[in-house]
This record gives sequence, C-alpha cells and structure tokens, in this order.
Amino acid sequence: ESLMGVLIAFVIIFTFVVRLFGVDGMSMYPTLEDRSIMLVSNLGYHPEKGDIVVLRKDGFYSDQPIVKRVIATGGDTVDIDPVTGDVSVNGEVLDEPYIAEKIDTLTRMGDLSYPQTIPEGCVFVMGDNRNESLDSRSSYVGCIDERDILGKVLLCFLPVSDFGVVK
Repeated sequence: ESLMGVLIAFVIIFTFVVRLFGVDGMSMYPTLEDRSIMLVSNLGYHPEKGDIVVLRKDGFYSDQPIVKRVIATGGDTVDIDPVTGDVSVNGEVLDEPYIAEKIDTLTRMGDLSYPQTIPEGCVFVMGDNRNESLDSRSSYVGCIDERDILGKVLLCFLPVSDFGVVK
C-alpha cells in the first residue's frame, strides 16, 4: 500500500506540479547546455522579466518545446542598439551577465524594427547565446502568448556539474 501511495503521489506531482524537460541546442548557453535536463513548474506561474521558461507554440520551427529567457512582458518596450547590441527595456539597458556574448549587430538583429512594444498577455524572449538563438527578434517567432508557456525552469539536474537552481 505504501509503495502504491508513493507512486500515485509521484504521478500527481509530475503531472500537475512539475515536469522534466531537456534542452535541445545551444541557444541558452552558458546558462544551460545542450541536453541539460531541467525541472519546470507552471503551478500558479505568471511570467516575469529574467525568468527562463519552456514554451511551445503551434506553427513553431520545432515540435519540441524550446527554452528561452523572458526579456520583457506585456506593455514593456524593447529596444536593441544597432551599434552596440545592448538590449534595453523601457529605456534601461539590461545588465546581462548570463549571456555568452553581445548581439552581432551585422547578422543577428533579426528582422523586426525597434523599439517594439510588447502586447498585453505576451512576452519577448531571447536565448542567452544571442548569436545562436532564434527568438523574438525574428518575426518567425515574434512575441510569445503567455498561454504558450509550459512553465518556469526551476532546477537543472543534468549535467551533474550544473546541478542547482537556474538563474
């Protein structure tokens, strides 16, 4: 009986509270590596700037969920400096110690014009590896409806060297 109770609790927790997802690709490097395994929760979740989220969108470039960082939420204005590659939200340049490198302004600005005001109920997402990420800078991805977010990344399990809370 005890084993059955534990099994039922385990199924309920991993169905309604948290799920495991894997990273496919290097768009979130150095924060997350290709094939990292993460614990994700959507219980009572509302997106905030800086959160790392897993999302899935119909008509997306991949059937698999993708992992990105929330840069701005509904009502915010995003701007990318075409000379320096700095990203600003509501006129303030973001302090981004987590990125691999600044945006290569010659090739990776995307096809949108800036500044961009994010619609209510949507988020603007980018990968931490800005020059290897297909994200909201592209009209193909664009702003993400909050309903397409599967959850916030809480922990990284694998590789073991990266075990811990994801920031």
